[in-house]
Amino acid sequence: MTVYKKGNISLHLDDVFSFLKNIKDNSIDLIITDPAYSGMNKHLKLGKGRIVGDYKNNETNEKWFKEFEDSAENYEVFLNECNRIMKDQSHIFIMFDSYSLISLSPIFREIFDLKNIITWDKVNIGMGHYFRRRSEFILFGSKGKKNLSARNIPDIWRIKRVHAARYPTEKPVELFEAMIKSSQAENKNLMVCDPFYGSGSSAIAAMRNNCNFIGTDISEKAFSIAKERVKNFKNETTQQEIITSSFWER
Repeated sequence: MTVYKKGNISLHLDDVFSFLKNIKDNSIDLIITDPAYSGMNKHLKLGKGRIVGDYKNNETNEKWFKEFEDSAENYEVFLNECNRIMKDQSHIFIMFDSYSLISLSPIFREIFDLKNIITWDKVNIGMGHYFRRRSEFILFGSKGKKNLSARNIPDIWRIKRVHAARYPTEKPVELFEAMIKSSQAENKNLMVCDPFYGSGSSAIAAMRNNCNFIGTDISEKAFSIAKERVKNFKNETTQQEIITSSFWER
């Protein structure tokens, strides 16, 4: 296991299950994550190719990362570990593609109190078959009772996707900021965890909002990109326009 630390930010290069087992019980205020699900890639194919891409490096033809096998068994273990490390009053946001949402959300409901399904409207249309995708979904749940930071937060977040991304599945920092700000009701200095940080956008969102952060990824490329972004945090600028407006600001 390799670890990079800067202030209150801790980036791990490790398998998700190994990483979670080393986190103390009841120590995390908020989990925000976008697992590298095998859902769409595994089940929906078009001709000889996969409609959402196989995430290979064009120069080396090697895969950027190992997908998380979203079997019921794996997912149940993962969510139970998340539940163990979360505090009694805490929130969890997990991103899904449409296939994984249908197949895995019942397990989420068995472990957490599912509060809502948020739609991320990417504004611009993407790839797809039958219907081209412009959205992804975020399951929002809680462990125990914890309020949101405001009562006027909509369940559709219009935030532009990342163009010229450094990483195949890179998400906008502002998307993770929306999750963090929504959860900053009583406590602003949250301990945030992302077990699949990818390009490190969640870590940057935590830094922007003065939160503590701990996360992991199994991909060496992801670790390298995330580490450089954290190192150069002062150079990170807001590149995305949040069309929802600042609905969490009061």
